[in-house]
Amino acid sequence: MDAGPSDAGDVRRVAVVSDCPLFRRGLAQVIGTASDLELAAGVRSVEELDGQLGPGDVVLLDLPEPPVCLAAAVSRLAGQGTAVLLVCSSPRIDIVPPLRAGARGCLSRQATEEEALAAVRLVASGCPYVSAALAVRPGDEPPCHVTHRERQILELLSHGETDHGIAARLGISEHTVHSHLDRLRDKIGSRRRADLTRFAIEHDIITPSGGAGQS
Repeated sequence: MDAGPSDAGDVRRVAVVSDCPLFRRGLAQVIGTASDLELAAGVRSVEELDGQLGPGDVVLLDLPEPPVCLAAAVSRLAGQGTAVLLVCSSPRIDIVPPLRAGARGCLSRQATEEEALAAVRLVASGCPYVSAALAVRPGDEPPCHVTHRERQILELLSHGETDHGIAARLGISEHTVHSHLDRLRDKIGSRRRADLTRFAIEHDIITPSGGAGQS
């Protein structure tokens, strides 16, 4: 497995909080495979982390709590300067309150080891991350804000336009198109154009025929 960067001066400490012993141990083992990550703690509750973490550390939070309780836990951890990455088992869980409370992302419990490590590294560097399986939730509102310009780009992308074609149609530079697409990819946690189109259709941002959804 790719262990990622190995700069000994930039090792990130990661704590795993999960009430499931087997899952907690599994995540700890995954963290242990990366030379740029260090397991700081593996505990059952947020309370057990008191005094063990500091600014710049990452917390993988896997607890079967209601969204409001998760939001309170996230707020407590974020207030200590840690980067919180939620772990969710179902796309039906409301991740908006914890995200608003300061969580930097949400990782699916069905994620691969490679995705888990990539997500930890992204939130540690200050970037948001949401697994595509959690971001695309039929019938729900998108868990992230999509701007008017992003809606326009998604509509043209769904028509099969290239980045150059989108730039020409909207009267903007191709570099600007790339910037908008990169932000969209970070929001839904996937780099594939097909996932961007599916996300837009299933959240009524655009229609299957390509029409833009209402703001």
